[in-house]
Amino acid sequence: MIVLNQEEIMKFYTMEEAIRDVRDTLIAKVEGKVQSPHRTVLEFPEQSASSIYMPSSDLEGNVAAVKVVTIFPENPSKGLPTTQGIIVLTSTDNGEHLAVMNASYLTRLRTGAMTALATDSLAKKDASVLTVVGTGGMAFEQTIGILAVRRIEKILLFNRTVEKAHSFAQKLQDFGVDVEIEIANGVNDAVNNADIVCCATKSHTPVFNGEYLKAGTHVIGVGSYLPHMHEIDQTTITRASKIVVDDLHGAKDEAGELMNAEQKGIWSFDEVYGELESIVSGEKKGRENDDEITFFKSVGASYYDLAVAKGVYQKAIRDNLGLSIEI
Repeated sequence: MIVLNQEEIMKFYTMEEAIRDVRDTLIAKVEGKVQSPHRTVLEFPEQSASSIYMPSSDLEGNVAAVKVVTIFPENPSKGLPTTQGIIVLTSTDNGEHLAVMNASYLTRLRTGAMTALATDSLAKKDASVLTVVGTGGMAFEQTIGILAVRRIEKILLFNRTVEKAHSFAQKLQDFGVDVEIEIANGVNDAVNNADIVCCATKSHTPVFNGEYLKAGTHVIGVGSYLPHMHEIDQTTITRASKIVVDDLHGAKDEAGELMNAEQKGIWSFDEVYGELESIVSGEKKGRENDDEITFFKSVGASYYDLAVAKGVYQKAIRDNLGLSIEI
């Protein structure tokens, strides 16, 4: 078995590789080659925290994975990361456990890759202004994923704590992002000026007013992942001509804003245009005109983690990376 920590993975596995691997896995899933039981979520209300267990298998590649990820929002005040996780990769040829790898970075990276694939199909081809609402841990890979598929000329950042927005801007610049970056004073103005709006918050209430979306905007919601979290408002949901989800089963159980809209009778899951796999495989069309508002909602699913875990493992074995251990 090999062990791979976050620092090692970040050095050799890129967003472009993650986009490729997620795309390949989605196509394999459409072809019936991926097995993906639903996740199990344990909640710890006193800490507003949760622990998530996510299994999946690649029936053609003969590997299985399970991710265990914990989300403890109060951890930064204790000097600990909000999200911590591991992925165990197992051979389905002989049951051998092949690798244990840090999953925190890979969770952010695969979510960024998912957003990249959705954005490539659903955002206008000439989209040039990106508004990022929420500049926490998840937002960086979201931004990098979008930059991989669109020629963004300006990034507007909005965060309730302005200092965090400035730190995020510096992080992008240090990474080599060479576009205009502006810290927005108001979220609705930033949304109104955007071609793409990406929300990566754990807010329990909507973070912007959907009336401010201009025609042709692509909206991404990746931060809220539990029924009581609603970072996207009902106006956005009803204005969107296409709503695409990463995983319909997961969205019905965990996409709080969509669940709330259905419960109030203003929208139904029957109106979901499709899952991401249907867009990536070409089964369904992406954006069809420059005026429609599109919305991609992600809560995560195990096969996305399997995609990047496989990619990391294959590259690590090829290049003799990671720490080899016996257990």
